[in-house]
Amino acid sequence: MEKERILVLDTETTGLDYEKDKIIEIGIVELNDNILSQHYFHEYINPEKEISLSAQNIHGISNEFLKNKPVFHEIVKKFLDFIKND
Repeated sequence: MEKERILVLDTETTGLDYEKDKIIEIGIVELNDNILSQHYFHEYINPEKEISLSAQNIHGISNEFLKNKPVFHEIVKKFLDFIKND
C-alpha cells in the first residue's frame, strides 16, 4: 500500500496585496501517513522590491537580509521538483 503524502506549506510575503506583493520565504514539510518525514523544502527569496516596515515587524525578515538571496525564477524548478504532483 502506498503511503499518503501530505505537504504543509507556509509562506512569508512583502505584504497582503496579492496583486503587488511578493513571496519572500517558502517552507514546506512532508508528512507520510500523517508522520513528519525528514524531507522538507525551505528557501528565502529576493522579492526585488522593498518590504514595508510593518511587514518586516511581522515576520522579522529585512530588505538587507534578502538582498543576496535568489529570485523566484532561480528556485522555482527546485520547488516544483519537491512538490511533484501534490
